Amino acid sequence: MFTGFCDQTVDFLWQIRFNNERPWFEAHKADYLTYVLQPMRELGAELYDYMAEKYPQLWLNLHVSRIYRDARRLFGRGPYKDHMWLSLRHENEEWTSRPVFYFEIMPEGYSYGMGFYSATPQVMERFRRETAEDPAPLERLARRLARQKLFHLEGEEYARKKPAPSKLLEPWMSRKSLTVCCDLPYDEAAFSPALAEQVRQGFDFLAPYYAFFARLCQDTET
Repeated sequence: MFTGFCDQTVDFLWQIRFNNERPWFEAHKADYLTYVLQPMRELGAELYDYMAEKYPQLWLNLHVSRIYRDARRLFGRGPYKDHMWLSLRHENEEWTSRPVFYFEIMPEGYSYGMGFYSATPQVMERFRRETAEDPAPLERLARRLARQKLFHLEGEEYARKKPAPSKLLEPWMSRKSLTVCCDLPYDEAAFSPALAEQVRQGFDFLAPYYAFFARLCQDTET
């Protein structure tokens, strides 16, 4: 059962950022297992059970990240990540180009949302084409997002803006990939079981956005 993260969780993430080497990690591995990995897995299990029961048609699977970086892609960085995340995603070999629900912790705070790790140009091209033909579905989602203050739209933008059928949709149409997310400092909720309910409610809000983009991916893959 998820009971929340703790001060030791945050301390470990800060320390691995500045002591990113094997001897330090091995000496503090028990802290990682107890204060980072275990609560992350517990939170993931609660989120998975909730989403699997409420949205069985999405066929979501739980994945918790490893702290070890790929040795082939260190690029001068240390061998460990200073952030951890979990994702609820469709079991597909090309999952990085499909939308996912995610939760992430890092030294500065935590984040959760829905979006792509890296949407393919084909998916985004289909997104822009279909939206240009019928902007109403995305306009409903855009207005829904604008009415609240927690989540916001993120994603790398093209240097030259893409055409949009309305001013409301301009921020959406010029993205190379996109995410609807929130970024929060550590607060009382993060250190209590209430965090699980907070993220569940967030995922409920994001479910229509996931369904909108997941359909585009399915149509592109077939």
